[in-house]
Amino acid sequence: MGVVIVVMVLVLLIPLYTANRSVDIWEKMLSFASIATKTTIAMLALSVWRDDWMIGLVGVLILSVGNAALMLLAHVLRRRNL
Repeated sequence: MGVVIVVMVLVLLIPLYTANRSVDIWEKMLSFASIATKTTIAMLALSVWRDDWMIGLVGVLILSVGNAALMLLAHVLRRRNL
């Protein structure tokens, strides 16, 4: 299980590279949403591995509420630039 978490952390480097390379705000926001989703999935895997359900609860809250707010902000910024 520890190997899975290490691989998840290494996979986080892909959207970080995309966010750093891109100039468009829409692509950056999508990259940050991807980072948030991958981090939350890693939190859920860690909570199952440690048998700590409070970490899992925080991960579920971040996954359900955090990405929705980030995507809403991305749409507002996109409409403003059009």
